[in-house]
Amino acid sequence: MTPRDDSDGNDNRWSDLDRPPLNAPALRRALVRGGSLWTEVEVVSNTGSTNSDLVARAVDGKLAEGAVLVAEEQSAGRGRLDRRWTAPARSGLFFSVLLRPDDVPLARWGWLPLLTGVAVATGLARAAGVDTALKWPNDLLVTVGDEERKAGGILAERAGDDGVVIGIGINVTLGAQELPVPQAGSLALAGALTTDRDPLLRAVLRSLEDWYGRWRAAEGDPVASGLQETYAAGCATLGRTVRAELPGDRSIVGEAVAVDGDGRLVLATGDGVQEPVGAGDIVHLRPA
Repeated sequence: MTPRDDSDGNDNRWSDLDRPPLNAPALRRALVRGGSLWTEVEVVSNTGSTNSDLVARAVDGKLAEGAVLVAEEQSAGRGRLDRRWTAPARSGLFFSVLLRPDDVPLARWGWLPLLTGVAVATGLARAAGVDTALKWPNDLLVTVGDEERKAGGILAERAGDDGVVIGIGINVTLGAQELPVPQAGSLALAGALTTDRDPLLRAVLRSLEDWYGRWRAAEGDPVASGLQETYAAGCATLGRTVRAELPGDRSIVGEAVAVDGDGRLVLATGDGVQEPVGAGDIVHLRPA
């Protein structure tokens, strides 16, 4: 689907006053500046998938690192393993960014989704005042009542030989009756101090710029950059007994005891064996 720009004067832009459109010019003024990672910020009213659009344009060589594509609505939003992500228009933040970490060894690129999780959690905690946690490898959790619920997800995809597109979806104003599944959540349901998407998006992108800069300065070293320690501190999966469901109807049950230097989740099984599981190897991670 071809993206449609949000500045086309369409009569429905202000049809829901509780969910006003993003202010694209103000976002560009705040984020695209000299020395910034962000080189362009485009907001479209709807598209199929911001990740698919940005990957296609990046492969064509038309985009510099730091391009950001935001959609007010996605008709074919995707999570890991092509799982669908749907939400009402302007009810969340649905965006993708292009990174080209060509000075970081390829073996360390697997940390990018985890880095993004840390950046999103940090940015939202500051801007929305919401306690957030990370479920390995790519989910953002908030607390609704006394229950942890998924309010966001991250999807990283290669874009050519030197690029990675990272897609981020965050439920912001979804009410209980709008949730795709009862176990989902949103910033509003978690008691966010604000659900104004403009400052939330700015906070997340600034946090991502900060963490990405630290990681690149350390040549992708998760210890030297502080990423491994920070991720572990905010990871709700650690310390819990989980079932890792793998391809071929295989599974591993064990206590999640660590995230190793390659970003893999380490499970201590009942046999006394420590089994590392990579994000690319897993179908589901569930409580055991």
